[in-house]
Amino acid sequence: MKRHFGRWGILGAVVAVVAAVAVFRADDRPPGGEVIGGPGGGPRLVAFDSCAEALNALRDNARRYAGTYGPQYGAKGGVEAQADGGRAAAPQAPAPAEQGTEHSTTNNHEKGVGEPDLVQTDGRRVVTVADGRLRVIDAATRAVTSTLELPGGPASELLLDGDRALVLSPAEMAVPAERGYLPPGMRSGARLTLVDLAGPARMLGSLSVDGQYVDARQVGGRARIVLRSAPRIPYGHPRGDEPRGSSIGDWLPRYELESGGNRSAGQLVDCARVSHPAKYTGTSMLTLLTIDLRGELGTGDPVSIVADGDTVYGTATSLYVAAQVSTEDAPRGRTELHQFDITQPGPPKHVASGAVEGSLLNQYSLSEYQGHLRVATTMDTESAVTVLARRGEALSVTGKVGGLGKDERIYAVRFLGPVGYVVTFRQTDPLYTLDLADPAHPRAVGELKITGYSAYLHDAGERKLIGVGREADERGRSLGLQVSLFDVGDAARPRRIAQHQLPGGSSEVESDPHAFLYWPPTGLLVVPVTGSAGGALVLRLSGGTFTEAGTVRHPGGSAQIRRAVVLGNELWTVSSSGVRVDEGGGLAQLAWVPFT
Repeated sequence: MKRHFGRWGILGAVVAVVAAVAVFRADDRPPGGEVIGGPGGGPRLVAFDSCAEALNALRDNARRYAGTYGPQYGAKGGVEAQADGGRAAAPQAPAPAEQGTEHSTTNNHEKGVGEPDLVQTDGRRVVTVADGRLRVIDAATRAVTSTLELPGGPASELLLDGDRALVLSPAEMAVPAERGYLPPGMRSGARLTLVDLAGPARMLGSLSVDGQYVDARQVGGRARIVLRSAPRIPYGHPRGDEPRGSSIGDWLPRYELESGGNRSAGQLVDCARVSHPAKYTGTSMLTLLTIDLRGELGTGDPVSIVADGDTVYGTATSLYVAAQVSTEDAPRGRTELHQFDITQPGPPKHVASGAVEGSLLNQYSLSEYQGHLRVATTMDTESAVTVLARRGEALSVTGKVGGLGKDERIYAVRFLGPVGYVVTFRQTDPLYTLDLADPAHPRAVGELKITGYSAYLHDAGERKLIGVGREADERGRSLGLQVSLFDVGDAARPRRIAQHQLPGGSSEVESDPHAFLYWPPTGLLVVPVTGSAGGALVLRLSGGTFTEAGTVRHPGGSAQIRRAVVLGNELWTVSSSGVRVDEGGGLAQLAWVPFT
């Protein structure tokens, strides 16, 4: 996923310390503290009884990880933050809004679960932060109606609900002098800005918080924001491996809030709302915020656990946060998973944790179906899909199919109901089809070996899959962009029935599926292209074949097209320079909306 200063890349030299959630025996409960978790040896979380207990525990644990600049640096088992990359919920009533024209939406993983992106539309307007500023474009007049400069760094993503937008941006937190020396990377934070779009766009409030933004999900008008932070300990500079009189405020994330004409700042989360595994191996803090886009902006009703997280997957009822860790008992790597219940208006409730061997590719490696979580991971010499079910407060293994892609790694995953598709690659591309109907006995039923690979798989309906990736020669060397169409009607014999190649090309879709557009009513398929043939490749899918409709390019040719949106019978493409509007049938240009 998915993946990531959260998804903003590295902001400073932040090194996220891995905090593993351990599976431990029932008699492992430490003295004091409420156990939040299940019976039978399942993973459990322990709430701190007081801030004093929390401070002592965090200090003691951190001494095992202290490096030159404190526990964030040189930590055993630590990993550096990487740049990019069932049940039905009772839905909230939709926010009042005038009905817009028929339109495409963000390419979300799960139906009804919104994901933040740099472009959002409701059919009446297109809202974008493609150039770092929030801009509102009227769909009918094709004119920019509002431009809003936001505080902090350039805006990166946004969520949309009726006349409200929640904008996500990087931020730098203030550092009080008494905190001592803090490397620049430890001053980074995330900023959430609530914007009213009813008239000229105006800022309603701004919340800045410590740490890295990982990801967010939206169901109705409620957004869940996932952050991770490291302690801001006043270590000496340039040497020192013991905290100089640290307080609990140095360990827990801080906030700065402007809302309703008022300002406040302080410790983001109360000690009583911080939990930890009974056995943990790091000092990172995972914090979940709940933001009501239809109300006033507050501090997000936060809850925290002493754990790490780098991949977020959400359904209408559950939010999963996963982290790849490497510990002495799992030297080949392990993915640890935390499940939160998000059916209630309040903060997410931790309900279960578990772990599987190997590492995730992105959020598409996770899928919940009929009460089971399917997880695709890559180990040292092969890949596997593990099926988990909630047993008390543990995510327990019910079945597993391994042996996928010997000496290869996963490049793409897609789960569609009881079927799964996994692409592995080294020199050739096996597309595996998996029968997951029986959670206790998942099995691989088909395999297609072709050159090249797909980095993203999309459901095209009628038992067909679209794949976007690279063609390669028989030695595995990339030859350029490739769009494939697979017939998976016979799971035992998947076939590629169509392909379109662009030598030397590549696409953002390979690392961020939000860049992909497929519009089933007309078979329109848009893939932004980078490289010498930059622009947006437009194909049409009909009768099991691709037909090239053309390539859309923006004036000047230097701006990379990032997203494409369908509004009625028009195709809108967005770059940091502006928006081009084309007639959807023949790609005749109708308008150019510059951002300058």
